[in-house]
Amino acid sequence: MSAFPKIFVAGATGLLGGRIVQALVDQNVSVRALVRPGAGEEKKRALTALRSGRLELVEGDITDPVERLAEVVGDATTVISAVQGGPEVIVDGQANLMRAAEKAGAQRFIPSDFAFDLTKLDDGDNFMIDWRRQAATALAGSGLDVISVLNGAFYEVMTGFMGLIDWQGATLSHWGDPDQPLDLTSVADTAAYTAAVALDPAATGTLRFAGEVMSMRDFHDAVQRGSGRTLRLRHFGTADDLRAEIARQAALTHNPFDYVALQYQWCMVSGKAKFDSLDNARYPNVTPSSLTDFVRGTAPAL
Repeated sequence: MSAFPKIFVAGATGLLGGRIVQALVDQNVSVRALVRPGAGEEKKRALTALRSGRLELVEGDITDPVERLAEVVGDATTVISAVQGGPEVIVDGQANLMRAAEKAGAQRFIPSDFAFDLTKLDDGDNFMIDWRRQAATALAGSGLDVISVLNGAFYEVMTGFMGLIDWQGATLSHWGDPDQPLDLTSVADTAAYTAAVALDPAATGTLRFAGEVMSMRDFHDAVQRGSGRTLRLRHFGTADDLRAEIARQAALTHNPFDYVALQYQWCMVSGKAKFDSLDNARYPNVTPSSLTDFVRGTAPAL
């Protein structure tokens, strides 16, 4: 890889993508950030606010024709995808981006995995992870060096989307063994590790990182410490009970997004998607934040 790499980032206006761009330009790396034609001005301003002479915004979409997209990738040595969306984006779009990266002469590709250990899951365990597994199959035939960055669950997801915490009701609810270890990382720290991987010429394969490894019981304690609140810990049932609840809800709706948060929780509390080892030590310059500190800065006011 070039001693002076240029990194191409797709999904740069998203929460994680923007943080990846920031982590790279903070290290004086040349970055070409892909911005969709329909991206809002506020999202564009968040990137231009970085005020880096090494940051170039280019307009396009990962579903653009390969020839056009390859021109946008340009002379980037590494392509990072932080896109979000359905299978047309995660599977088809990333496969298209891979072909464009190959045509442009890039050497490495970091797909939008950013999850717990999807290599240990089976089809049907989580429909959104299924898309990433399908994308991995599509990317496997690439001439690029495909590097997967995994971070467990985001702090932001655990304290928000998952629906575990009811601030008004003063409860924290969960399924499964309260002592099952879970891999958790903030968006900012995931971005820092991704930037470190992109700049590491020896990085290859699948790399696994976690800001904290903690059980639901530990998670409950950390949220209480960080928020200064007392939350009653509620246990809904075993991991098998959760699996049955997912099946029950799936039979009642045609929209899998109605129960995807439960699928994410099952993958974690069952232990099936737990990392066997971590690669944090590979990048000692990245010091991840604790969940307690994260909650202290993000919990709603008392």
